Amino acid sequence: MILILFLSAVLGGVSSKFFGHHTQSIRYPLIFAGSFLFSITIIHILPEVFSLSGDPMKIGLYVLVGFFFQQLLEYFTSGIEHGHAHTHDDRTGISKLGLLIALVIHSLLEGALLTHDSPFHEQHESYSLLVGIVLHKMPAAFALVTTLRTQSGFDGRLWAILIIFSISSPVGFLMSDQILNLSAEVLLLLFAFVSGSFLHISTTIFVESSPNHHFGLKKFLISLFGAFTAIATEYFL
Repeated sequence: MILILFLSAVLGGVSSKFFGHHTQSIRYPLIFAGSFLFSITIIHILPEVFSLSGDPMKIGLYVLVGFFFQQLLEYFTSGIEHGHAHTHDDRTGISKLGLLIALVIHSLLEGALLTHDSPFHEQHESYSLLVGIVLHKMPAAFALVTTLRTQSGFDGRLWAILIIFSISSPVGFLMSDQILNLSAEVLLLLFAFVSGSFLHISTTIFVESSPNHHFGLKKFLISLFGAFTAIATEYFL
């Protein structure tokens, strides 16, 4: 699981070297990933946290806080979490550091989601959630590298940023599972918080994929395919 989390981000970032000038080429894969992530949040994470909690109102508040916390993070990331690349970025060194810190915080939180026991899965066997995070991390890494890449290409600085981003989710997984030893109640609140973040990311992908709010049959079909894939992954893996 740690290797999959790490390699998915590295591969997503490295792919920018070959497709970075064609950011529109990831539009439909991004819609699929957004639909998958949204569906997993709705059919896996939210039912789980609400069914296990004795205080549904508190869970709902944490989902809401997570949603708006993600909006705050995107002030620093400009939407890189949902594949929004900026090919002519003019960030200063300080703002680039803020971008990386915000992405690391988000990645640590999502990595922690993979540590739990649940009524539906044995520990470490939430494959549908792992697939959703991988599908989310690859375009995020692509957008990160596309945004920060300069004329010098893949220099040491860019590799360091990509590696830091790539290890963040595995570190979040290990911290939650092996180091912090969080209680069941704290884990539930953490999952609710991150589910709010996922809802923000996935719904933003849908909005940005149709800037003029036009109905697109291809987008709709890809979204349905992402949802059905999430359902199949949840029930059969």
